[in-house]
Amino acid sequence: MPGTADNEVAPHKRTVIFTPRWAVIIGILAIGFLYLALPESLTFGPNWLLLAIEAVLLIPLLFIGITHRPVPHITLRFFACAVLAVVTLGLAASIVLLVNTVINGSTRGSFLLRSAALLWVTNILVFALWYWEIDGGGPHKRHMSGHQAADFMFPQQADGNKTGWVPEFVDYLFVAFTGATALSPADTLPLSRPAKLLMVTEAMLSLIIIVLLAARAVNILGS
Repeated sequence: MPGTADNEVAPHKRTVIFTPRWAVIIGILAIGFLYLALPESLTFGPNWLLLAIEAVLLIPLLFIGITHRPVPHITLRFFACAVLAVVTLGLAASIVLLVNTVINGSTRGSFLLRSAALLWVTNILVFALWYWEIDGGGPHKRHMSGHQAADFMFPQQADGNKTGWVPEFVDYLFVAFTGATALSPADTLPLSRPAKLLMVTEAMLSLIIIVLLAARAVNILGS
């Protein structure tokens, strides 16, 4: 009967198959390697610790991706958000340590420039990953909804996304880059409160790094 067939299909639709996250996994590992390049004076514990924690948390995601095993959406979200929480805390801690180092006046120009550049790039990657993960409830839910605008509205979605345009990780990377440079949205608008709060946090961290560089430059010119 039609009703029976619908009931049989529904549970299958609630099973979430692994959505390709290779770009995201590469982005997370890139953050770990950027953190590894930081001086240990700007990290809590050894600078390889974040990369090691990432590797442990990414093992389940890598296993799912390689085996293509169906998993609940909530499981993927848990591991993804756990990794992002760890790298965000690492980023914030390093920026706090950098501010403290500058205030104490114990930085060389080359040290500050290199460290600030690493943290600025890390800031972009961290929030690009957050935007990718929160928009529309994650990549799987975005796919199920036909990639309609949810937490962010890209220009291609302004008319209800009639063309079926699909945002990829590079699109969220662009949003994060413009947020870190212009300190405001460019052509992609944040629609939800979580998206707005994330963009505010990214802009604030980027501004701190830029102000530190400007202050150091003024100090060098004045000496």
